[in-house]
Amino acid sequence: MDSVSYTRTVSLKASLPDTLIPKFSLRCSWNVRYVPFRHSCRNLSEVPGTNLKNTGSPFLHVSQENVKYNCISRYRRGQQKILNAQGHSLEVDAFVHTFCVHSSSSLQKRGNRSERREESPLSTRESVYMFQTDAGGEVKAFVSRVDTVYKVTIEVSLPRRFDDLDHDLCLHWGLYRSSSSRLVVLDAGSVPDGTTSVTVTKQKFMKTPFQQDPTGSHTLDLAFDSDQAPLFLTFVLKSPNDLWIRTHLGKNFCFPVGFGRGKPDPLGFSIGRDGSANFALYSRNAENVVLCLYNATRTDPSLEMDLDPYMNRTGDVWHVSLDMLGHYTHYGYRCKGDINWDKGNRFHARRVLLDPYSKLLAPFFSGQDNSLSPANCLGWLIEEAPFDWDEDCHPCLPLECLVVYRLNVEGFTIDKSSGLPADRRGTFLGLIDKVYHLKNLGVNAILLEPIFAFDRRQGPFCPYNFFAPMDCYGPLGDGISASNSLRQMVKACHEIGIEVILEVVYTQTAEKGDAEPETLSFRGIDNSSYYILGENNEVAAAETDNLFNCNHPVAQNMILDSLRHWVNEYHIDGFCFCNSSSLMRGPRGEMLSRPPLIEAIAFDPVLSRIKIIADPCLAITASCKEIQFPHWKRWGELNIRFRDDVRRFLRGDKGQLSNFSTRLCGSGDLFTDGRGPSFSFNFITHNFGLSLVDLVSFSAATYSTELSWNCGEEGGTNNRLVLETRLKQPFMEYLHLVIFIQMQIRNFLFVLFISLGVPVLNMGDEYGQTKGGSMLLNDRKPFNWDALKTEFAVQTIQFIGFLSSFRTRRRDLVQRKTFAKIENLNWHGPIPDQPQWEDSSSSFLAVSLKPERNENESRSTIGDLYIAFNSQQALVSATLPQLPDGMLW
Repeated sequence: MDSVSYTRTVSLKASLPDTLIPKFSLRCSWNVRYVPFRHSCRNLSEVPGTNLKNTGSPFLHVSQENVKYNCISRYRRGQQKILNAQGHSLEVDAFVHTFCVHSSSSLQKRGNRSERREESPLSTRESVYMFQTDAGGEVKAFVSRVDTVYKVTIEVSLPRRFDDLDHDLCLHWGLYRSSSSRLVVLDAGSVPDGTTSVTVTKQKFMKTPFQQDPTGSHTLDLAFDSDQAPLFLTFVLKSPNDLWIRTHLGKNFCFPVGFGRGKPDPLGFSIGRDGSANFALYSRNAENVVLCLYNATRTDPSLEMDLDPYMNRTGDVWHVSLDMLGHYTHYGYRCKGDINWDKGNRFHARRVLLDPYSKLLAPFFSGQDNSLSPANCLGWLIEEAPFDWDEDCHPCLPLECLVVYRLNVEGFTIDKSSGLPADRRGTFLGLIDKVYHLKNLGVNAILLEPIFAFDRRQGPFCPYNFFAPMDCYGPLGDGISASNSLRQMVKACHEIGIEVILEVVYTQTAEKGDAEPETLSFRGIDNSSYYILGENNEVAAAETDNLFNCNHPVAQNMILDSLRHWVNEYHIDGFCFCNSSSLMRGPRGEMLSRPPLIEAIAFDPVLSRIKIIADPCLAITASCKEIQFPHWKRWGELNIRFRDDVRRFLRGDKGQLSNFSTRLCGSGDLFTDGRGPSFSFNFITHNFGLSLVDLVSFSAATYSTELSWNCGEEGGTNNRLVLETRLKQPFMEYLHLVIFIQMQIRNFLFVLFISLGVPVLNMGDEYGQTKGGSMLLNDRKPFNWDALKTEFAVQTIQFIGFLSSFRTRRRDLVQRKTFAKIENLNWHGPIPDQPQWEDSSSSFLAVSLKPERNENESRSTIGDLYIAFNSQQALVSATLPQLPDGMLW
């Protein structure tokens, strides 16, 4: 049943003689259902002489004349008893809280201990654990840390009927970490004097006698080195007449040393101000969660801590805190639960899972199959040193001024032709070394293909973590160097006015589907929350192996936390969301008219000034799905129609004048809904499909979806003899073909830069990078820096630089936030003012653009612009339109 948010007020009435008020001990519990561990006691009223009110702290001090009472909250479960000093009891249906009230005399001894503890600057707050015994007394345990030593004091108070027996009361105790069946053996020097070894229920315990004070209480002090923590201390009491004393539930006493309950927020691993480490993991359906801690060797967990579902769970969040990390360096989780797939669960009790909120990932290590697999990836227990941003700030360039260059971090500099040292090739630092090339192109924004940690076997579009950069992009090949070098790269780009935009994939992961499952993180933690399931609760999707449940509240919050993390920690300037149509899917894969995630991103205050772009294409399947995307006047979109309509027109398709003119003017059919042309991110080629040079070299039937044209001959080669044999034409005709191909490439680039909207270039197109006609993402070759020296590359780069400069000079015409007014646009055919809209055979279109002028500006100071396009091979003679007096073309 889902949680219901309400608070129940509980009142307890007790009639006690006035003579018992300074001495009474009251313990109460109550049942609050449907709000696990989120409830509080507002009143404990009408106890004679008292008025207890909850202050939100587990320790409540209440004054009644000269008597102070202490109320301590602890979790219990089962039938509890309310006892007074005379042993009268009242059965209460109990569930979670225990409140105890003590007189000041019972607190005096602990108060003195606290005063001594406060004298040490390295001490921690004292933790207090209270138990009711099956003999009617109570046990209190006090745990504190002074320097590197944990001090434990156990106090036992038994009913008067034990007065003649309890002078030789003994503690039978042991320590364990992951399982109470495996006790930790301590050296003789680590136990109190008088301790001996005994066997209890086939286990070896240590036996230590108590010391009795004048008040009749029994006290025992223990000390443990902090290197032994975290651990559990379990014990039973034994009187001289062989009476075993346990908790009121008949179980051994047990409490933690070196770790605490923890906090449910923030999720993931975090370090508190006091140096304690907090771990928090969401899993609604797990029945048990185990925190696995590793040392530097990382072959097997050094410590496995079972989290108590009553102590270490708040709602659907499991949490625990460690006072000190000690020698532990990495961590992961085991999640256990119902393994019935029909219910949507995919728990794997033996698999150690990566925390979805891990910010730094350790390098892969060899698992049982001796493979370097992400299944063997762990979170890193380390806090990064603060990075010196030196007043770095976001350039905040207007959308209409952007010139974007899409690149793959590894592919951009991994080739030896880059001339970079081996440790910088294919890394963020290598990108810094080559940023001058981007400036030569006039680029002011780079669009990085996904850099989230991903499975190298599947590629960058299959991440398994949303918070950590890919470790191979760091010079040392680890998460820390990748994180630090990414910051350096962003800072270096900002210094020269270049924004950094990330392509992000939140719609699918590297965990695949049920056919070939790869349980890494989300799948084994809470499959039914993180993934969209089919009718039979199977993980499957039509286009990908899985579909992330982006609009589930927990997944949505994680995605928002991820985006904020990249903005706050790495100063990222924007995000391009791949496979954006899947961001609109509901829990069963249905399309939502108002997806909460897309709306939340649009109005998130931290993300308010960054670029957010929807990309309907999915690179791993080389497919695009155009939909009506809900934008809330904030989302830009990669314009598929621009790509397709420009390709159709330039290959000579008939009847394309109207569509082509619409793309030139900023795609008003798509962006007149409260946005404008600057929200249109125009592109000719993507990172999948044909490259720009292949687009004008291949057009066989297999390329029908690419809308390509080979300019007369299929394929391409630089070998003259092969060409003369294969194409059956002399070299001069081949040279003419090459020139024609170069002209067609320039046509595409010219249309891309002259159209209203944001031009997006693809890595390698500036020097004619080819995939040999392949449309697959994985067939791309690394960037060849030697190819930049060819005449074709030099001329193309100069042409792109000229177009970028032209956009800046005539920003009044081609860098517009709003659409051009009708009176400033004139369309022409071969004859001025006579466009051939109705002639389906026409492939000629011209337009004259007039800038908007202020009253003090004359037409001669800001010139008009005439642009003509002819997609047919035959020459067309056109007449320029007339200009007013005093102006010349």
